[in-house]
Amino acid sequence: MNPQPTEDKNKKLIEIKETANLGGGQKRIDSQHAKGKFTARERISFLLDENSFEETDSLVTHRSNEFGLEDQKFFGDAVVTGYGLINGRLVFVYAQDFTVLGGSLSEAVSEKICKVMDLAVQNGAPIIGLIDSGGARIQEGIDSLSGYAKIFQRNVIASGVVPQISVMMGPAAGGATYSPALTDFIFMVEGTGQMYITGPDVIRAVTSEEISHEELGGFQMHTQLSGVAHFSFEKEEITLQKVRELLEYIPQNNMEEPQVDENVEIQSSEILNQIIPDNPNEPYDMLTVINEIIDEESLFQVHEDFAKNIIVGFSRIGGQSVGIVAQQPEHLAGSLDVNASIKAARFVRFCDAFNIPLITFIDVPGFLPGVEQEKLGIIRHGAKLIFAYAEATVPKISILTRKAYGGSYIVMSSKNLNGDINLSWPTGEIAVMGAEGAVNIIHKKSISESESSEDLKTQLISEYEEKFMNPYVAASRGLIDDVITPSETRVKIIKSLKMLQNKRQNFPPKKHGSIPL
Repeated sequence: MNPQPTEDKNKKLIEIKETANLGGGQKRIDSQHAKGKFTARERISFLLDENSFEETDSLVTHRSNEFGLEDQKFFGDAVVTGYGLINGRLVFVYAQDFTVLGGSLSEAVSEKICKVMDLAVQNGAPIIGLIDSGGARIQEGIDSLSGYAKIFQRNVIASGVVPQISVMMGPAAGGATYSPALTDFIFMVEGTGQMYITGPDVIRAVTSEEISHEELGGFQMHTQLSGVAHFSFEKEEITLQKVRELLEYIPQNNMEEPQVDENVEIQSSEILNQIIPDNPNEPYDMLTVINEIIDEESLFQVHEDFAKNIIVGFSRIGGQSVGIVAQQPEHLAGSLDVNASIKAARFVRFCDAFNIPLITFIDVPGFLPGVEQEKLGIIRHGAKLIFAYAEATVPKISILTRKAYGGSYIVMSSKNLNGDINLSWPTGEIAVMGAEGAVNIIHKKSISESESSEDLKTQLISEYEEKFMNPYVAASRGLIDDVITPSETRVKIIKSLKMLQNKRQNFPPKKHGSIPL
């Protein structure tokens, strides 16, 4: 018997690869397109640099022969995995393929995803998951559930080692939502990306509540209300382009420093000298302040639509990638509530894990008062932000633009939470509380006994403001390193970043801290 000629073997390989590239077949690809969605491989081509993708495990098939699955085997199964480049830098990627059995997770799919995640950790490069799946492959039972557990374990191992990004491009239900939740950033495609633990049908059966898939787990729910997702964009192409942009600010792994662009102008901004209103209760837009200080058009906001009373995001100052945390006086006067505390704490911890310096802009009248906030656990959640700043060992620079009262002064990267450089504008106010509240407590008896109580109160408030509502008392104690003209801020930050570039700080050895989760 003559062996099969080499030419025939090569031809067979080409045919197998062509079949694998069709996933679940042309009919299912057409169905995917009809829903306004791209295929797994098309999405990867949008995400990565041109012709840089190298696929792995394209010939893997599932092993199940139950419930008719023996007749539904596809090369690659329900996920496309591999590696490639984004802006010339290595990344690993997996894209669930909805054309194959609804993108459901089989044992084989799990093994493919775990293999590429292991490669990402071993080679110190980001891992990006493009999610579009009907969930666990029910026909495989416990093997599918076990597969999810293996992925979750790798998410935890990779956390703080390499950046992990999830892009919700279709449904994710039940256990399928927890891998994205364990990653650093979640993007959602508006209208098609969805996440929920139990779907509308189950909710209807259990609680009799009527709700649509989009209302329950769509982008508005998760970017504005739950805070589960960080970004949402209208189209798949835009979403994947934004993933590429995000990675420009982040190092490849926890052993690298962020990239630095040395060719940046160092200039001052006179606009900042007039930006703070004379009335301390009048709001202003902190984004205007930030954009006058950072490199031009370099702010990449995170969680932009969630907890708008605080701003977090990546930027560049003097070419240096930095993390920005800032109060927004236009929302809730910039006060810290439960959601703002969680939002900022998570961002601070990410920046610290990946060696990204933190720049904090402060104008905070306090933690938001109210019965509802106490019920929601403002004490516990506010403590998360204290923990995050106190634990962070990256360079920490803060700018006090106006108010810093009470516990909210302490939490916002204060000197005694190991702030490296703490600067204040002349408009800065550091106190236990606002002048009126302080006077009402300190001089309660004398005001109540005075015949002209309002006049006395006005006088006492004025005296308190003159004596305490300025940055100079804190500066005299070294809790503020310098009081600066606002227009100097950019130059001061750039010089501070350069001075702190070799900062080293160590804490006592321990397994890990017990953050108040």
